[in-house]
Amino acid sequence: MSTALAVEGVSVAFGGVRALADVTFEVPEGQVCGVIGPNGAGKTTLFDVISGLRRPGAGRVRVAGEDVTHVSAVRRARAGLRRTFQRTQVFGRLTVAGNVLAAMEWRGGGGGLLADLAGLPGRRALERRRGERVDEVLALCGLDGLRDAYAAALPVGARRLVELARALADRPYALLLDEPTSGLDAAQTARLREVIAGLDTTVLLVEHDMGFVMDVCDRIVVLDLGRVIASGTPAEVRADPAVRAAYLGTG
Repeated sequence: MSTALAVEGVSVAFGGVRALADVTFEVPEGQVCGVIGPNGAGKTTLFDVISGLRRPGAGRVRVAGEDVTHVSAVRRARAGLRRTFQRTQVFGRLTVAGNVLAAMEWRGGGGGLLADLAGLPGRRALERRRGERVDEVLALCGLDGLRDAYAAALPVGARRLVELARALADRPYALLLDEPTSGLDAAQTARLREVIAGLDTTVLLVEHDMGFVMDVCDRIVVLDLGRVIASGTPAEVRADPAVRAAYLGTG
């Protein structure tokens, strides 16, 4: 099985504080991997490094075997590495459909300005395909009834699903989800579980809902004070004494 994401000896320091220390793990293609750990363990910093928002002080990040450590976040996203955030990032002045469509606009299309002005068939066909993809992703995420609602007016759970739909719109190679269940009600969480289970892409997620993590993940990496203290299947991680002491509780 090929490796989709590889983190190799990554370290990050803020002044004299070590946020990540020699973090190393791999995520095989098509698997769902969870990253767990107490607050301050370095989980979001790790996501920032993988997605290109922060350069590590040491170590490397590989995507599909390619070293992307010094590649910008924009180039990583356009190569298929997509991310959601702990605090939702939606375009509040756009509709839900507009937010999803925005994820595909970077590709341009249909012949450019002249095609737009002339209404040429290539442009119309592209717009039709994009509209179909928007419909598909909205239905997948349970948002079809909110298609024309403005994102700014939505509650946090719906905004989080909008962000997920936007990340899925352009068919990502790998998807990073930062606390995806935060703010979701029970029905939305069940929907998210179904979406992740049905994806044919690699997923790396940070999550505090341990039941959700144990249910959806193939493998789990455990961070504590910036270091990997355990990794393995959900059953292996659940039984690890170091994990139980640091995060899950010794009881």
